[in-house]
Amino acid sequence: MNQKELSQLTDTELLEVAKKNKPSPIIDAFFIGFLIGIIIYSVAASTWGLVTLIPLFVIYRLLKKPGQYEALQKELKERNLRQL
Repeated sequence: MNQKELSQLTDTELLEVAKKNKPSPIIDAFFIGFLIGIIIYSVAASTWGLVTLIPLFVIYRLLKKPGQYEALQKELKERNLRQL
């Protein structure tokens, strides 16, 4: 969700989104490491293609997640709301 979409949500909807969107850095780091291992294996086995592109896309999505969380926290702060 971008900042414009977040600003259109009601307070209760925004708090629900905040509950569902808590970061889990240990799990994210594990998955990024696992996917990098898949990429290294595909390069070593000379198999370029979906085996390499899919993990790259998933890594991009995992790295983009903290930016979405920061936008959510900014909107919560603007509305003077606290997460439970």
